[in-house]
Amino acid sequence: MKPAPFDYLRAGTVQEAQAALAAEGEGARVIAGGQSLVAMLNMRLARPTLLVDVMHVAGGAEIRVERGQLVVPFAVRQAALLNRRDLLSEVPLLAAALPWVGHVQTRARGTVCGSVAHADPSAEIALALVALDGRVHLRGRGARRLPAAEFFTGMMQTAARPDEMIEAVSFPLSQEGTGHAFNEVGIRHGDFAIVSVAAIATGDRLRLAIGGVNDTPLVRDWSSLDERQVDDALNDLAWSLDARNDLHATARYRRDLVRRLGRKTIKEARQCAA
Repeated sequence: MKPAPFDYLRAGTVQEAQAALAAEGEGARVIAGGQSLVAMLNMRLARPTLLVDVMHVAGGAEIRVERGQLVVPFAVRQAALLNRRDLLSEVPLLAAALPWVGHVQTRARGTVCGSVAHADPSAEIALALVALDGRVHLRGRGARRLPAAEFFTGMMQTAARPDEMIEAVSFPLSQEGTGHAFNEVGIRHGDFAIVSVAAIATGDRLRLAIGGVNDTPLVRDWSSLDERQVDDALNDLAWSLDARNDLHATARYRRDLVRRLGRKTIKEARQCAA
């Protein structure tokens, strides 16, 4: 199939892009890498009246460290972030998750913020952002920053307003003594995750984030969870999720993956912290 007709604007500044979004309203969509949006256009799952291209806006691809945060603007490609020399020390959970995002070819074009804007429940970048208590920087008539957990509101739904674009996302820098780990299972490496798991361990505190099961990433925190309690805690977590049957997996299989991947990822995060 081919996309429905639309107009195209190559924005030169963030202000020009935001003005176009405000003028067009819900009919406008921002396009950057296009790895998710173009497929939706071709299947006519998305029918915007205007595409606003932001890939040529100056400064949009400049990653920076600012006030203890790794700030990733709207035009940063996934491959550029993965290849960042200091990423493993800055945000190790991102360094672990990014190799699971799509394939080499799609990471070369796809953007970090584009994946966040798409809000796919199985998206690895979104899961890492929520797990780390990251923030989404939105630019409309004004600027606001939303915690990632508030930004994702449902399957491919976000709290962004029609006149807003994602200006950047920010990830807290890793602290000494904190361990991170990431694992997922898909039909093939690079396919959408059936279940993905991110774990963060600090002292006796543990956080587990689950993707691919609920409509949005889910986070569970524990304190003083010893080795004997892990299986029971993961079983309770698995049954609390809204697991469903679909073409790729049964609800039972997804719950079992939460238990098995959860235990493996917790162990790796704790070993990393030690």
